[in-house]
Amino acid sequence: MNRKKWPSHSILAIAIIATWLKTYIVYKTGFSITIDNLMQEFILLLSPLSLLLFLYGAALFIKKPANRNRFLVAMTLLTSIVLYANIAFYRFFSDFITLPVLFQTNNFGDLGTSAAASIFITDIFYFSDVILVLLAIKFLPVVHEKATSVPWRRAYFLLSAATLFLNLGLAEAERPQLLTRSFDREMLVKNIGVYNYHLYDIYIQSKSQAQRAFADSSQLVEVNNHVRTHHVDPSEEMKGIAEGKNLIIVTMESMQTFTINAEMNGETVTPFLNELTEDEDTIYFPNFYHQTGLGKTSDSEFLLENSLYPLGGSAVFFTHAGNTYNSMAEKLGNEGYATNVQHANTKSFWNRDMMYDSMGIDEFHDIESYEIGEGQAVNWGMKDIPFFEQSVAHMKEMPQPFYSRLITLTNHFPFTLEEEDKLIPEFDSNSGTLNRFFQTTRYLDEAVKELFDELKEQGLYENSVIILYGDHYGISENHNAAMAQYLGKEITPYESAQLQRVPFFVHIPGSGEGHINEKIGAQIDLRPTLLNLLGVDAGSDVQFGNDLFAPDHEEFVIFRDGRFVTENYVFAGNKCYENGTGEIMNFEFCEPHIDEAIAELEYSDNMIIKDLLRFYDEETGELIDSEK
Repeated sequence: MNRKKWPSHSILAIAIIATWLKTYIVYKTGFSITIDNLMQEFILLLSPLSLLLFLYGAALFIKKPANRNRFLVAMTLLTSIVLYANIAFYRFFSDFITLPVLFQTNNFGDLGTSAAASIFITDIFYFSDVILVLLAIKFLPVVHEKATSVPWRRAYFLLSAATLFLNLGLAEAERPQLLTRSFDREMLVKNIGVYNYHLYDIYIQSKSQAQRAFADSSQLVEVNNHVRTHHVDPSEEMKGIAEGKNLIIVTMESMQTFTINAEMNGETVTPFLNELTEDEDTIYFPNFYHQTGLGKTSDSEFLLENSLYPLGGSAVFFTHAGNTYNSMAEKLGNEGYATNVQHANTKSFWNRDMMYDSMGIDEFHDIESYEIGEGQAVNWGMKDIPFFEQSVAHMKEMPQPFYSRLITLTNHFPFTLEEEDKLIPEFDSNSGTLNRFFQTTRYLDEAVKELFDELKEQGLYENSVIILYGDHYGISENHNAAMAQYLGKEITPYESAQLQRVPFFVHIPGSGEGHINEKIGAQIDLRPTLLNLLGVDAGSDVQFGNDLFAPDHEEFVIFRDGRFVTENYVFAGNKCYENGTGEIMNFEFCEPHIDEAIAELEYSDNMIIKDLLRFYDEETGELIDSEK
């Protein structure tokens, strides 16, 4: 008895439908994509299909059935790899992969532990369409025809084109000027789908390469005019209060403000930092935000040194390490400071060895500068307490004044500690990541205390200004349910924006200037603030931040993804909230700031992508004629 045979292109139909529905399910379960109405839901459902029809439809031009089937298996495998790579990346960075990130292979070896913590046996689902197509090829009886007629192919691709234009039309209606806002990758994926997003990303990255070649000094004039318009005079009261002192900056890995002056199940999370908030020589900023993108810690370094925003779709340390910069380290070096960075990790991670050279940093104490004894190693290098001990020993040998930046490691995802380093118990949420985070944060707090003690013991404390700041978030939006349990409230886009606050401490021994400064500020403000404290004139430097102590400092913080915080409003999740209450406001209250935020990010991007500082003479503050 002959079995009924299916139409000739059943395998193609199965492949398209399986990948389409799988992708939509992944959108709903694997990514934190906010949906506000039925139209957005429909666009999210439609978006994967708009490219899959074209991509898989190429099988219609393949004559031999066996080759068609191989092609469809290859396509389902390719799209599955792309989708799964984004899932694994999103679990760690809460963002989508961009083309430059794929070429940052120098970092992959160091990411091993973090990546392993983000892979689960259930991830086989992300390849379910590949399995389904293979089973259909093996067991489904199909009528085999050598080729598809031209009229049928034409009708198929007309349908494909109509689907694509419908997707783009609805996306543009729902989010006008969508394709001009490439920094908002969640918005792009939500409206055009992850597969189309990657094609668009290739276009954007190719365009940026051409922009540098055609840049000239007139474009720096435009950026400089924008910067001067938003510049405010630094504080005269705080100017030079730390003049001549050593500058020690501690980048506190993954430290978030919600842990300061907080408890976890009755345990104090940051006892030493809590004391600093009330110290007579410490100024603490509780409303200070990180502005990092995909480069995370390296982005925070870039903001600190240059007062430029990091790039939205890549790590600037990797993609533009050969640029000309006017860093704070170089500025201090010209003032007689010995400058260095101390970080117990491999020098090539995040391309630091090359970027530090471009930023004029004299010396890099990487992992080769440290002796890691038994029990002193951590996933990413060296535990913070022995790291600080040896770093202070390095400082003892440095000519003074020096500028030394210390980058910690222990409080890094996946937040694991050995038993002897666990100073408090775990939290009890459904997120192991958040549960362990409190323990590693507590360890980092203890390490900072040891640093202060070590500086005093070595006689370096009194003649130094010590800066502590958090580099980026530690707990991503993937753990919102657990965060809601800890905080006792729903994590709305407004609350998520508030969770981007990171601690910022300015400790000047003997100054008596200690207080809590409630001003809203961010990492873009670090360079101008610190230079003014040290009495170093920033002159005509092109920097987007302003001195946080300046009386006229504008309270306007722009996140790398386009969100922003002002004194009165917070723009997040495409909604306008009242700052303080979290109440949703009329969109018109935030609207005037949206274009301003986009313009600021674009000006900064142009500075980096077009390498515009090559047209700036640091000594004279004058533009260099590009034609000469």
